[in-house]
Amino acid sequence: MDFEYTPKVQELRSRLLAFMDEHVYPAEHRFHAEIEANRAGGDAWIPTKIIEELKPKARAAGLWNLFLPFSKRVPEGLTNLEYAPLCEIMGRVHFAPEVFNCSAPDTGNMETLERYASEDIKRRWLDPLLRGEIRSAFLMTEPAVASSDATNIQCSMARDGDDYLINGRKWWSSGAGDPRCAVYIVMGKTSPDAGRHEQQSMIVVPSDAPGVKVLRPLSVFGYDDAPHGHMEVELTDVRVPIGNVLLGEGRGFEIAQGRLGPGRIHHCMRLIGVAERALEAMCRRALERTAFGKTIAQQGVTLERIADARCMIDQARFLTLNAAHKMDTVGNKIAKAEIAMIKVVAPRMACQVIDWAIQIHGGGGVSGDFPLAMMYAHSRTLRLADGPDEVHQVAVAKLELARHMTVPKSKHASLEEMPVTRG
Repeated sequence: MDFEYTPKVQELRSRLLAFMDEHVYPAEHRFHAEIEANRAGGDAWIPTKIIEELKPKARAAGLWNLFLPFSKRVPEGLTNLEYAPLCEIMGRVHFAPEVFNCSAPDTGNMETLERYASEDIKRRWLDPLLRGEIRSAFLMTEPAVASSDATNIQCSMARDGDDYLINGRKWWSSGAGDPRCAVYIVMGKTSPDAGRHEQQSMIVVPSDAPGVKVLRPLSVFGYDDAPHGHMEVELTDVRVPIGNVLLGEGRGFEIAQGRLGPGRIHHCMRLIGVAERALEAMCRRALERTAFGKTIAQQGVTLERIADARCMIDQARFLTLNAAHKMDTVGNKIAKAEIAMIKVVAPRMACQVIDWAIQIHGGGGVSGDFPLAMMYAHSRTLRLADGPDEVHQVAVAKLELARHMTVPKSKHASLEEMPVTRG
């Protein structure tokens, strides 16, 4: 594939870099100051004013809804390959994607609604999401089961006339803490007696429906991620019309596979931006600080880590671009190996690079004086979100083994059959 950015992407990239320099980087201190002021006032779960001020500026700059490809509603949407370098830039500041209406879980939910929802559902929920007027959450993971296996999901969706009655408990429902969160996409069990992958369905649930109760925020290494939040949510006899089911009863697992592909690669794109910023911080700190008579940058171990970080970041970037290219050209289903591989590689890479940056910053690296600790917390979470490493590794290994099961034995000797030579 050709890794050269098209003129269209080059122009958008220049525009985005300028916007980040003019508006986003200078707003970082204010963003955190607003949250701390709200927390001191007794309510951290108040949307920041700075985000709402920047959103119309981003839209006016033509940097809005860039994530959604192949949509008549969003003609400005880019392909996955086109979006990758832009998403990477947004990832350098953790709140930046929201400024451009390109933040999770809204991006995954908007793509799900665009691909699988009825026109009535799209008008009610997708259109205001695309305008950035509301936010959303995705309720899949449950505290009572190992949700890395989506077929374990137990949330009940029982048919009652023209409605479903939903009962269950969800957690790690990212975005459900935001008071602007108006709608959930919920995965639950509608057909307990069907085949293993036909028992689940996905349904659209208004967040203010009777019976919905947000129980508590879950923290990540002590960070509550307010005002976004990762919440535990209880659903008790929540009544939803059957028309809110996406695609059809029993097709939730199918939708999950389609939804999580773009969500996974978007996380990886952003993680490359996170790692780039950590490497920059590591280099600056290494050049500024002196220990044992020379700068930290002159220490051999530092040079090795900087070199390794550059290699690892570029490797992850090329693997991400390859996955994006495959998604655009042959579809998410056929590109599942490439998506799984980058979902393993990118979070691990980011965690390692950030860890090296923390080490060079010494005690400051784990403090709140630098963003590295928060960057690590978010990056480490992504080794679990949208499927843990182990699930993706198993998927890749099975696909690799399948390639060799059909190879005639006469053509390739197995490792056991190869002669052993001794020097």
